[in-house]
Amino acid sequence: MANKRLIWDAVGERLYETGVDHGVLYVMGDNNTYGEGIAWNGLTAVNESPSGAESTALYADNIKYLNLLSAEEYGYTIEAYYSPEEFDQCDGLASPVAGMTIGQQKRKMFGFVYRSLIGNDTDGQDHGYKLHICYGCQASPSERNHQTVNDSPEATTLSWTVTTTPVNVTGYKPTASIVIDSTKIDPQKLTALEDVLFGKDPTTMGGEDGVAPKLLMPDEVINLLKAGG
Repeated sequence: MANKRLIWDAVGERLYETGVDHGVLYVMGDNNTYGEGIAWNGLTAVNESPSGAESTALYADNIKYLNLLSAEEYGYTIEAYYSPEEFDQCDGLASPVAGMTIGQQKRKMFGFVYRSLIGNDTDGQDHGYKLHICYGCQASPSERNHQTVNDSPEATTLSWTVTTTPVNVTGYKPTASIVIDSTKIDPQKLTALEDVLFGKDPTTMGGEDGVAPKLLMPDEVINLLKAGG
């Protein structure tokens, strides 16, 4: 018979997600294109907080006629011990003189990439990862707490709330977020994508010029992953 009983918690199928690493910042320039990628060190958390898609019920003929859903919005928070100097312009800071910053300035938009790890019961945290690509990001003012050093010192954790503006995707509704699962995609195509997003060292290219890290738009990501498929 074609049907068979479901199996729960089979070996190798006990999946979970954990961790966050490989943060990359792409500041939007004055020409509305994203600049060269910058490594974001000290990343401790990225918490996604989508909103919208709320149901509004409509009634007619004494019955529930249909549900209308509001537009869905994608937002998240970044937590880190450190932010790249280039992020200052996204955080409303300007530097009229080296070593001095002033606040309440224009906040530049940016793109952001990070990884979250996928683990299972056999490979642990080495099973794979998800690559998250975020577009049209804008950081809101955030709280920063400075406390005295005591007998239980802790590093200050910085936090930013981020809202997004979706970008166009051919054949689909606009989106501000793409997620790529390393366990389900061709490894060579994933490597080719990461060579663009993270850059490529010229020492690994047989004498060729290196590749500067660049943020690809959704259509470019789709075309790269479809190439040769």
